[in-house]
Amino acid sequence: MADALLRPAAGAPLSAWLDRRRVRGLAALLLAVELALFAFLIAGTHGWIVPLERPTTTDFASFYAAGRLTADGSPALAYDQAAHLAAEEAATAPGIEYQFFNYPPVFLLLCRVFAAFPYLVAFVGFELITMAAYLWVARRALGDTSGMALLALAAFPIVLWNIGLGQNAFLTAALFGAATVLVDRRPVLAGLCFGALCYKPHLALLVPVALAASGRWRCFAAAAAAAAGLAATSVAAFGWGTWRAFFITAGASHEMYESGRILFTGFASVFGGVRLLGGSVALAYALQGVAAVAAGAVVAVAWRRAVPLPTRAAVLAAGALLASPVSLLYDLMLPALAACWLLRGDGTARLTPAEKIVLAGLFVLLLDPRRLAATLHLPVAPLAVVAVFAIAVRRLALELQPAAAIPRA
Repeated sequence: MADALLRPAAGAPLSAWLDRRRVRGLAALLLAVELALFAFLIAGTHGWIVPLERPTTTDFASFYAAGRLTADGSPALAYDQAAHLAAEEAATAPGIEYQFFNYPPVFLLLCRVFAAFPYLVAFVGFELITMAAYLWVARRALGDTSGMALLALAAFPIVLWNIGLGQNAFLTAALFGAATVLVDRRPVLAGLCFGALCYKPHLALLVPVALAASGRWRCFAAAAAAAAGLAATSVAAFGWGTWRAFFITAGASHEMYESGRILFTGFASVFGGVRLLGGSVALAYALQGVAAVAAGAVVAVAWRRAVPLPTRAAVLAAGALLASPVSLLYDLMLPALAACWLLRGDGTARLTPAEKIVLAGLFVLLLDPRRLAATLHLPVAPLAVVAVFAIAVRRLALELQPAAAIPRA
C-alpha cells in the first residue's frame, strides 16, 4: 500500500524521501500516537484523570441495551426512549447521556447475539470481530495483503474513532467491501452482502443504481432477497409491533439530526456541512439532494460502462456516502474503502502525485476532525468525502478516454 500511496513521478523530491522504509516508520509512528491519544481519552472519559460530573458511554450501549430488551422478550421497547435508557443505564451506569436507537429491527438480530455476553466482553468482541472483517476485505480491495498494508490500514484515524465511539462502521465497510470484491466473480454472494446492508439502508442508496445500470440482475435479485429475508426473519422473531415502533421512531428522527443534538462537526454529509456553515435546514436538504443526484449519475455512468472494477468500486463506495444525508464521522470507513480501490489502480489510469498526497494528508486531517471543524468552522469530514469522490471521478474520466489519450502518472 505504501508504494502505491506515495510513489510520485520519477525524480520527485517527495518520492526520493518517502521510500517504503520511511513510510512504514511514519505509519507505525502515527499508529503509536493514535493509541497514546486513545488511551488518554479512555482515561479521561472514565474519570481517571479528573472527576466527571456524569458518567460517559459509547454508542454500543445503545446496541447492547436493544439486544437485552430483545432477549427479555420486549424488542419493541428498543424504540421506547424511557425503557431503552433504563436498559442502557443497567448495562453501564446511571446518569449516562441517552444514546438513541434508530436502526430497523433487522439489526436487533445481531444485537441479540452480542447481548448474550457481559457488556464489556460484547463491546470488545463486536469491535474486534468487525474490525478484523474490515481489514481482511480492505486488503483484498487494495490488492496488497502484506503486513505493511495492514499497518497502514490500521493507522487510519477513523479506525480508532469507530472503536472509541463504539460504532458499527467496520461491519458496514466489510459488507460493502466484500460485495464490491465479489461482484464480478460471485454475483449472488455479492448481492447477499449488499442486501445485508439493509440495517443501514441510507448507505446503500446507490447500490440499486449501480446494479441496474450494469445489468447485474442476479446480484440485484440476491440483494433484494437478502434484505427481504432479513426483514421477514425479524418480523417472525419480533412481530409487526416492533416494526411499527421503529417506523414511528424513524419518522421523528429527522428532528434530532436537524436540531444539532448530534453536533454538526461530527457529520460527514453535505447536509451536515451546510448546517455547520450556518445554512438553513431547507438549503441543507436542497444541496444534499443535488449531491445525491450527481453521485447517482456518476455511479450509473461508471457501472454502465466497461471500466475496471477498482474504478467502479471506488466511485460507488465514495458516492454512497456523498448521497446519504445521514452520515457521521465513523462512516468515513466507506471513503477509506474507496481509497483502497483507487490505490490498487488495475486500470490504465493512475493517481497523480498530488492525489496521492491528498489521500495521505487525510490521515492527518482526520486525527481529530470534530475539533478541527469546530476550530476552523469548516466541514472537515464532508470535504474529505468530496475529495475522495473527486479523485474517483477523475479516474473514471480518464478510464473513459481512448487508451492513447490517457496520461501516465
